Amino acid sequence: MQEKIAIRKKAFINRKNKYFDVSYKFFEPLIKLLNKKKANKKINLSLYYPVAYEVNILKFFDLNKVNQIKTLLPVIKSKKKMNFVEWQFLDPLKVNVFGMLDPCLQTQSLIPNVMLVPLLAFDKHNNRLGYGKGFYDSYLNKFLKNKKIITIGVAFSFQKYNKLPISKLDIKLDYILTEKGLQK
Repeated sequence: MQEKIAIRKKAFINRKNKYFDVSYKFFEPLIKLLNKKKANKKINLSLYYPVAYEVNILKFFDLNKVNQIKTLLPVIKSKKKMNFVEWQFLDPLKVNVFGMLDPCLQTQSLIPNVMLVPLLAFDKHNNRLGYGKGFYDSYLNKFLKNKKIITIGVAFSFQKYNKLPISKLDIKLDYILTEKGLQK
């Protein structure tokens, strides 16, 4: 546990110091993947609203092909519970009790079939180090038993570590998207 705390602290400082703004081209490998998946079924894509020097995921909306995808944002319900509701770019947001932005218009919860996941660090095995609250791991542990959710960590390439400490509750991601492309 102490090792994760130390890596989180170092990774956050590293991301803050090396942060750069991305263009919509960052998300082109993601669009190619979504187009393959879209041929089979409708896409419910969960995003996150970027904070604290995370990759600016909102640039994704600069792509013309986004209107064919239903986008969702997380809504934090309690210390360990998170749901996703439909959200479109520029829909109103409000600050929740954790200081994060939630959609004001909270409709019925939807289960994403593709999930973009924030992270502080990742490794070559697509293990993810998050912020330590367990929201994404809890959600995925609950829903991956019955649903196929493609998980994609979004990061800068400099956030890669050789090997991260993991626990049995940590969920390995399917892909990592960086400015260098989509890593499987």
